[in-house]
Amino acid sequence: MAGFSRAKRVTDPLDDKVKARIVGKVERELVYISSGSEHSGENDDDESPCLSDLVHGFLEDDAGRSGESPEYDSDSERDPAISDPMDVIDDLVNPAVTINADSFRNVLLGHVNKAMAVFSSVTSNKSVLRRNVMTFLRNFGYNAAICKSKWETSGGLTSGCYEFIDVLRSDSARYFIDLDFAGEFAIARPTNHYDRMFQTLPRVFVGRSEELKQIVKVMSDAAKRSLKSRGLSLPPWRKNRYMQNKWFGSYRRTANAFPSMPLPANRGLAVKCRSVGFDAVDGRLLFPATSRTR
Repeated sequence: MAGFSRAKRVTDPLDDKVKARIVGKVERELVYISSGSEHSGENDDDESPCLSDLVHGFLEDDAGRSGESPEYDSDSERDPAISDPMDVIDDLVNPAVTINADSFRNVLLGHVNKAMAVFSSVTSNKSVLRRNVMTFLRNFGYNAAICKSKWETSGGLTSGCYEFIDVLRSDSARYFIDLDFAGEFAIARPTNHYDRMFQTLPRVFVGRSEELKQIVKVMSDAAKRSLKSRGLSLPPWRKNRYMQNKWFGSYRRTANAFPSMPLPANRGLAVKCRSVGFDAVDGRLLFPATSRTR
């Protein structure tokens, strides 16, 4: 692929009516949903709450092995009759420009990139960044929302949870937006071939489920080969089934611009006490200090 340059897609300026049709805007929906709605997945703060436990357990298991197998690059074990995963990823990430190009996706990607530039100062806080980008897209007329996927341990699948943004078009077509997509595929001691595939991945992914599923499958298989060639085991949080559940597991969809905050257990007691000049702490009355009397 050296020496081959792919033409970049360019979205021509569009007038307001055309833009409205592209984003599927019928009416601007500005009412936020506070609690969210449950959705079943397509497959039976950001990472899994049990990820640290997974890492600790995995490192303990891996440390118990007597030694590593000799290193070799996964390039040497590919079947020549099968398409190079590098080409597959490149075609999925940078599809050739055709007359049937997805104009909705191209315009949406432009707006997402603009939002990323506007909120560049909060990129270190992924949760805040996601909600800002989601609100930015809604102000442009998109039916955008935060999706919170969650799954339980079952049949060899480790439990976990994940957050991303989605946009529903007026015809119900669904577009996935992940603001740190490439980072989800980082692995230890990658082979040269896997590292080249990793560098091809976009930091920000915007696309349909078809290409997303393929990218996840190809990258998960490549990660398994890369780790095997280094004498390392595949962590449970890098298995294809686990990775697929991040975007295609059961999820709750919410357009609330702010994360919901649980109310204190004794909030009612505190309000009543303050109304008469006292405070409540952990269900107990706290009397205000009084001036000393003689």
